[in-house]
Amino acid sequence: MSPARALTSLPAIVAAGRSLLEEGGLDAVTMATVAARVGVKPPSLYKHVRDRAALLAAMATDGAQELAVVLAEAARKRADAPPAERLTALAGAYRGFARRSPRTAAMLFANYGPELQAPLEPAGLAAKPVIDVAAELVGAARSLAAARVLTAFTYGFTSMEAAGAFRFGGDVDEAFQLGVAALARGLAAA
Repeated sequence: MSPARALTSLPAIVAAGRSLLEEGGLDAVTMATVAARVGVKPPSLYKHVRDRAALLAAMATDGAQELAVVLAEAARKRADAPPAERLTALAGAYRGFARRSPRTAAMLFANYGPELQAPLEPAGLAAKPVIDVAAELVGAARSLAAARVLTAFTYGFTSMEAAGAFRFGGDVDEAFQLGVAALARGLAAA
């Protein structure tokens, strides 16, 4: 093993990239800034990632895997609850993830080109608990459509929240709960 390989690892590089992303956005994630963050020279990164696009793809994969764990844990904790309550728990778990990592959350749904999209497998793992509970509410044939509705609401709400778009006062938590409850009732009645 070369000395440079021993100085860093792919998980450390990905963590540094995600940290830089959260601190300064996508433009803050360069091979040079990531190398500086992990304490190596930029050429050392190429032993672990092909280029910046591969780094961003690894970051998206890592974010999708983290989200999958978060949602699976929320589903596990509420496994015995009625579907509408599990849907609410999943939406809340996503919101928590988006609050902790708003730019990673945005990256998972952004279209930066085919090589920078979150890979399908981890994204599918993240979607599974939502699709499963949606199937209980609307049936298997319409579960993907229902999961998309919930995802669109939670992603849109949390994106607006991260951008500071809710400036008219009021209780933002109450608004989120109202929206999720309305969706759960609407989907159950559909």
